[in-house]
Amino acid sequence: MDMFTAITHSQIYVLDQDEALDFYVGKLGLEVAADADLGFMRWLTVSIPHQPERQILLERPGPPRLSTETAQQVRDLLTKGAMGGHLIFSTDDCRKTYEALRGKGVEFTEEPTERPYASTADSGTLSATASASPSRRHELAPVPLGANAHDKQRPGGEGLRSVRSAPL
Repeated sequence: MDMFTAITHSQIYVLDQDEALDFYVGKLGLEVAADADLGFMRWLTVSIPHQPERQILLERPGPPRLSTETAQQVRDLLTKGAMGGHLIFSTDDCRKTYEALRGKGVEFTEEPTERPYASTADSGTLSATASASPSRRHELAPVPLGANAHDKQRPGGEGLRSVRSAPL
C-alpha cells in the first residue's frame, strides 16, 4: 500500500499576494481555490480550472513559518530574483499558449525557441521568459513533455514551466 496518494499543495513565495493573484488568475487563467484570512497569514491558493485537487499556495514570507528576520532575508532574495519557486504547467499547444499569453499582456524576454535537447524527435524544447511587470519578473519556459515516465502518459503534449515566480 502506498503511503501517499497525491500532492495536493505546492507553495511559492511572493512579495505581494494581490499582484501574484492578478498574474496567476488574470494573466495565466488559473482560478482562486481558497482565499482566507487566518489572522496570522492569508491562505491564498490557486489552481488550474477544473483541477482543484492540486493547489498552489501564494505565500508571503513571514510569521509564523518564518521569523521576522528570516522573512526579510527571503523578501530580499525574492526582490533580487534569487528565489521564489518552480511550477510546471502543461498545455496542448505551447506556441498557441505563448501567443495567448502575449495577447493578455504577458511580456516575454524571448520567443519560444527550438532547443537541441528536446525529448521527442518531432519537437524541440521551447523556452521563453515572461514578465508580469518590469519590476515583477516571472519566467516561463515552454517545454515539450515526454522526458520521463509520467510525461509519456501525454505523448506529444507540451508544458509551460514556470521557472521563477520572484518577486511577485
